[in-house]
Amino acid sequence: MVSSRARRTLVTTLLLAPASAWLVVFLVLPFIAVLVFSVGERAPEGGYQAALSFAQYANLGARSTAFWNTAILAPAGAFACLLVAYPVAYYLAVKAPPRWRLILLALVVIPFWTSLLMRSYAWMYILGSRGIPALLDLVGIPDVRLLNTPGSVLIGIVYGYLPLMILPIYVSLERLDRRLLEASADLGATPFSTFFGVTLPLSLPGVMTGFSLVMILLLGEYLIPTLLGGGKVFFIGNALVDLFLQSRNWPFGSAIAVTLVVASVVVLMIANRIAARVSGARQVDLI
Repeated sequence: MVSSRARRTLVTTLLLAPASAWLVVFLVLPFIAVLVFSVGERAPEGGYQAALSFAQYANLGARSTAFWNTAILAPAGAFACLLVAYPVAYYLAVKAPPRWRLILLALVVIPFWTSLLMRSYAWMYILGSRGIPALLDLVGIPDVRLLNTPGSVLIGIVYGYLPLMILPIYVSLERLDRRLLEASADLGATPFSTFFGVTLPLSLPGVMTGFSLVMILLLGEYLIPTLLGGGKVFFIGNALVDLFLQSRNWPFGSAIAVTLVVASVVVLMIANRIAARVSGARQVDLI
């Protein structure tokens, strides 16, 4: 006779088996292959040649420009998204009339229904010589170049990833206990003090979720730097495309990819640590 605990264990195992198999086949095994490639050597005709060498990791500095651009522009882009997303999420969760809230949320998500490629091409026209620079030239400000600059890449990042930042912050703010805001006001706190003493701390888990999500995606971003950076501003994703498809240096590209995965894990660990501390502090404060 099989015990009830054994039956529950069997049912749980069967339910998790499809998802586990999916993760192993499409996540774990490809990463193992990339890890193996990263300690190999480039074959004479390009591609991978079996070896055991860490020279690829020692040569990461050869792509220092891509690492540097990513290390600067990815956090800057995520922070810019945060500065734009928080007021929007705050209005949707706290100030917007309930009957309009769902419609406004839909308007936030609607850009995702359009390909990022098409939206990036639209920004290429807006920032190109026939867009904003042409209008500035009409009012007496000539020779303004907006396209193919770090600023244009940041604009594309904010526009492309803004919904991913708004939604987690909105969820945190929507769950906010309004009685805490009322209690803060009853105790004589100004709206400014209430925001920084109550609203912002309680919404930090959503802020960290949105920031880490956008940050991780930006670490591997390829399309926006290619179109809006014009080959002058490129990320690690652009270096990977060059190494795998053009230079055919698979071991070096794999070493960079492994480094990118490690960086993503570090970002997640930091975000989880901050969120855990914030959650712990919130529980103590409420008690």
